[in-house]
Amino acid sequence: MNKKENIIECKDLNVSFYIQGHGMGSFKEFLLSLGTKKPFVRKQVLFDINLQIKRGECFGILGRNGSGKSTFLRMLSGIIKPDSGSLTVDGSVAPLLALGVGLEQELSGYENIKLCSSLMRIPAERIKNTIDAIREFSELTHEQLDMQVKRYSSGMISRLGFSIAVSYDPEIFIIDEALSVGDLFFREKCYKRINEIIETGATILFVSQDPKELQKICKRGMILDQGRIKHIGDIGTIQDYYK
Repeated sequence: MNKKENIIECKDLNVSFYIQGHGMGSFKEFLLSLGTKKPFVRKQVLFDINLQIKRGECFGILGRNGSGKSTFLRMLSGIIKPDSGSLTVDGSVAPLLALGVGLEQELSGYENIKLCSSLMRIPAERIKNTIDAIREFSELTHEQLDMQVKRYSSGMISRLGFSIAVSYDPEIFIIDEALSVGDLFFREKCYKRINEIIETGATILFVSQDPKELQKICKRGMILDQGRIKHIGDIGTIQDYYK
């Protein structure tokens, strides 16, 4: 069966969620406000998103804080649903949405690796090899992986989260500004691994506020501004437009 040329297709997508409408100091205030005030109001975050991403493409997403980048990726990952429009994602997704997202703080590094492996349906007989590969790539010691994640530094969380994500073979690999923390040598190691994933034919979605970062691996991208696509084009054009 031939796979579709476009691995991701978005048509007229709109996304909103509820935010607190009035300050509430207690549960009692919340109860008393019912019927008189709206404790929550709906805020639209993404507007009329139309986009096609080809299979095997490395696509960059650029935008300021609050522009809707993370919301867009969470929608592609299936974490949130659009209010309207159509979305087609024709492949398995491995999201590295932010540092520490998906890691259970009370569990150790080893326990998080086993949990994530189970969720990704890795066969039990392969989990030991997966653990060894993640430990080697992350460069975390046995003692560090035996600690609760809540005791990790941000750099250690970055190493563990990225190492877990790249230990699988997803068709779509999503990175949301997760390479901004960590030492220079480990970041370069991450970029090398990303290029290896690209060579397998996987599709990469890479979010950043730094156009130079996107240029390292992306050939095409878009700019999001206040929930709307402002421009789509080759990464050089995107960089000039963003400046």
